[in-house]
Amino acid sequence: MRKTSSHTDTAASTDLSVAAVLGLDSKAGADWSRLRGLQHSGLAQLSFQRVYANALLTFLMVYILGPQMSPLAILLWLAVQGAAQFNGRRVDLALADVASRGMTREELRRQMQSSVLTAVVWLIPLYAFASSAQTEQMLALLAIYALLMAGSVYLYATVPVSIIVFISVIGAGNVIYLLASGMWDAALGMILFTLAGLVGTIEVGRVYLKARLAEAAGAEKEAVVSMLLREFEENEADWLWELDTARRVRSVSPRFAFALGRSQSQAEGMPLLELIAGPGWEGGRYGAGLRDLAERLRAREHFSNLLVHVSILGEERWWELSGTPMHGEDGRFAGFRGVGSDVTEQRKSSEKIAYLARYDTLTQLPNRLQLTEALGDALRHASQWRGKCALLMVDLDRFKSVNDSLGHLTGDKLLAQVSGRLQALMGKEHICGRLGGDEFAIVMRNVTLHSEVRDLAQRVIEHLSEPYQVDQHTLYVGASVGSALGPRDGATVEELMRNADLALYQAKDAGGGEQCAFEPLLHASAEERRQLEVSLRKALGRDELMLNYQPVVDARSQAVVSFEALVRWNSADHGFVSPGKFIPLAEDTRLIVPIGQWVLRKACEEARNWPDHVKVNVNVSPEQLLEPDFHSHVVEVLAATGLRPERLEIEVTESIFLRDASVARNALEQVMALGCSVALDDFGTGYSSLGYLRKLRFSTIKVDRTFVQGAAQGSAESLAIINAVVAMAKSLDMTTTAEGVETIEEVELIRNLGCDKIQGYYFGRPMSNLDALRLFSKPSRLTA
Repeated sequence: MRKTSSHTDTAASTDLSVAAVLGLDSKAGADWSRLRGLQHSGLAQLSFQRVYANALLTFLMVYILGPQMSPLAILLWLAVQGAAQFNGRRVDLALADVASRGMTREELRRQMQSSVLTAVVWLIPLYAFASSAQTEQMLALLAIYALLMAGSVYLYATVPVSIIVFISVIGAGNVIYLLASGMWDAALGMILFTLAGLVGTIEVGRVYLKARLAEAAGAEKEAVVSMLLREFEENEADWLWELDTARRVRSVSPRFAFALGRSQSQAEGMPLLELIAGPGWEGGRYGAGLRDLAERLRAREHFSNLLVHVSILGEERWWELSGTPMHGEDGRFAGFRGVGSDVTEQRKSSEKIAYLARYDTLTQLPNRLQLTEALGDALRHASQWRGKCALLMVDLDRFKSVNDSLGHLTGDKLLAQVSGRLQALMGKEHICGRLGGDEFAIVMRNVTLHSEVRDLAQRVIEHLSEPYQVDQHTLYVGASVGSALGPRDGATVEELMRNADLALYQAKDAGGGEQCAFEPLLHASAEERRQLEVSLRKALGRDELMLNYQPVVDARSQAVVSFEALVRWNSADHGFVSPGKFIPLAEDTRLIVPIGQWVLRKACEEARNWPDHVKVNVNVSPEQLLEPDFHSHVVEVLAATGLRPERLEIEVTESIFLRDASVARNALEQVMALGCSVALDDFGTGYSSLGYLRKLRFSTIKVDRTFVQGAAQGSAESLAIINAVVAMAKSLDMTTTAEGVETIEEVELIRNLGCDKIQGYYFGRPMSNLDALRLFSKPSRLTA
């Protein structure tokens, strides 16, 4: 049955060829008989309809050609036609059961003979009596033959080979007669009609056969499932279980009764939880697995491989259960059915299983799973303590030649020696493992200097390049190393492994025996980045940095209430460098700390000359905020510049809460204690730390320009977000600033939405300090 089902599935899922549809493929084997059986099994059901249709057309033809036929000729032809139809019906009825037993080639031959005989009988009137027919009679006669061919496509759709024979004989007979009579146009039309009928026959037959195959496949799969369930109950160690709607066991099998420690009659009808909960049943004290099982049963949810700690007559066991709710034909819940197994022995050997799951059996080193966990832990530790970790990917050079020349057994022994040498190089902050094949990895925790990574990589290359003695063979293999530093080169395990792998490829491309540290893009971008970093380190000393200020206005009065300080870099080496390029570089290299300190001091100095009511907004990066002396530096700057703390507003983004949330919170609270205000920039675009809006008293929430632009374009989502932010800010006694406002329409929209302040090109692009001062010599209201 399984083999037949496989054949049926294959035939049903592929496009049937013409040969397969017509039964002309002599190599089809057992499938030929089955396919033909599926096709011809429907003939018996349509047999009466075909006889009726043929009789109707027969009398129609007699009516048309009656004037040209004698009574004797009519009777003779009707007798021959009746015999042909009787023979066809007898052949059809004999094929009623071929769907189950298959069809023989002899039966197919008889069916085709019946079709040929029927077609020849239909051609007798054309050749015997149509020579003296009038034009109208001839047209009517051709129409009857056309009906015969077209109708046969429907009535014989299940047997395309027989219908093709029938249509071919009828069509050929008509064409020959018309050509002989000089009716060329009619002959051409009959040829085209015949061809169309043949093509249609094949396509209809293919569709019908595919449908029958699909039906047969479904029936066979149901039979296979039933058979497998019987085999499962009879031969497998697991057992089937079934519950009624009250969660009581029913239809208890002998194996399930044995697992319950009771007889079938004792277990029948008892609540499942009472049977397996032990002493905890009375007081309702279940373990986590039993509670989960009870909840799934109560909620009528499907569950799979649920591990449950059970008590069977005082003996503690572990079961693994899977179950699914049953429903009747009316859709009502009918209980549960599932499969279970006793996994106590597997549970007892869990330590060994855990070891095999986490260690490489060949080298006894940690495998990829454990290395991934160790790297993730190192990344979390580095992020928590603002430290570093590293990942080294090690690949053996020329190992493949050893495997190819001396065999895998020798290669395995070589890998075992390699693992021993790597283990000898590991310190207490290192973990080495095998990723697979000849690729290893080393996780380094608490890296303080980049040179530590380089030194270890060099030692790995040197030690692994020394000769090996394996089975009287002296083998020489080298090693290439690629490294990535976390979290600088990747904040996640996947990212750091990918970047270390890229560096390893670079080392391999260099010829092997080399180490390569990951750099972004590893090519031209890495060199550009290096040059930018060199120039950026000199930027402060060269006085290449400058500040621009963008005005922030009151949404109602349009009066300037503050300026946001924006740092710009006009490099002597690279010209004007976009902030989007040098600020991330400064953050990666921690140059953002001295740059940020310069920005804070410069902004406060220049703001000292503005009107007393105008604030200055200074962006502070997470690196600056996490500096231990950040608060002290702010105090120093305010004292040196003479700017009142109330006029300084620190702007931070939500990303500050990812590094060390407690340190960031403490630093901001100290700044606010001085009298400075704190604004949350780009709210809603990052990590949405809503909890900190409650814990930290931000003065302002800045709505990102993407929401402003979206609202201006009619985005319901953006409008909803802005409305929500405004409402939330008002409830927390905070103000809101909309960024990126560029048109009068956006101004009106933001004002109507209730934002307190507006910032954007409509009121002013970033400008120099002198231009900012000039604004105060003009009327206090700004327009574009």
